[in-house]
Amino acid sequence: MRKRLFLFVAMLGLVPALVAAQERDRLDAPGEALGWEAVGRLDLGVGTCTGTLIARDLVLTAAHCVVDDATGRVLPPGSMRFHAGYTHGDTAATRAVTKVVVAPGYGASAALSVTQKVQNDLALLRLDRPVFSTEAEPFKLHTAAANRDLVTLVSYGRGRNTSLQRETGCRHKATYQGGLMTFDCDVTFGSSGAPVFINDQGRLRIVSVISMMSDAPGQEKEAIGMSLPVVVSGLMREMRNDAARAPVSAGAKRVTVGQRSSGNGARFVTVD
Repeated sequence: MRKRLFLFVAMLGLVPALVAAQERDRLDAPGEALGWEAVGRLDLGVGTCTGTLIARDLVLTAAHCVVDDATGRVLPPGSMRFHAGYTHGDTAATRAVTKVVVAPGYGASAALSVTQKVQNDLALLRLDRPVFSTEAEPFKLHTAAANRDLVTLVSYGRGRNTSLQRETGCRHKATYQGGLMTFDCDVTFGSSGAPVFINDQGRLRIVSVISMMSDAPGQEKEAIGMSLPVVVSGLMREMRNDAARAPVSAGAKRVTVGQRSSGNGARFVTVD
């Protein structure tokens, strides 16, 4: 990916122009989040992100959400809570986190390209007990190649952190070498880890997870994620084998409001 990535922090006060086909819905009223309960707010003790159930006891999110910005270490799982379908204090299910596995390639070394950082910006969280089918139904990953299809983003975010926002009709713009994917979806702080869905023969599948956003002069703002199957398969194997947590570079940072990243991108952890 050749174009330079710029921080989104300075753009928080601007309202993105809407594409005619795009619709953004706040899922505020009782019953509006029906079917989306597997998407939840991940409370980290120091802020929040978005996460998604991909198994009854496993949540997928962005790695930078769960890495301490000062030490480069994974945050204590005991400080984390996953609130499935969180809506104005009500949840379909709340679970504690007992284990966190971060993609082995994740880090913030200056030698890593933006593509390398983003493609491994994934973490898998094990919950203290499964979420029942009566509470939420996990989503599956999309494993086929993705074309430039319409996608749906479901996320929390700054200014809308008490209920989900569903954005339909945004576009998968491109997939670059290494698996970096770009979308024209609306993201902000707290949207990190949010799932991007594609319609696969009438069934919603997760095609990517939001990592950061770029704002290059003269270009449309883009949400940036990654291809999932290879990295998530590795995380699942490590979780099943109960292996040691994957090492994270001492330079890894989670950028909060007002902080800048040496990676020339914006990360989206909401700080309460």
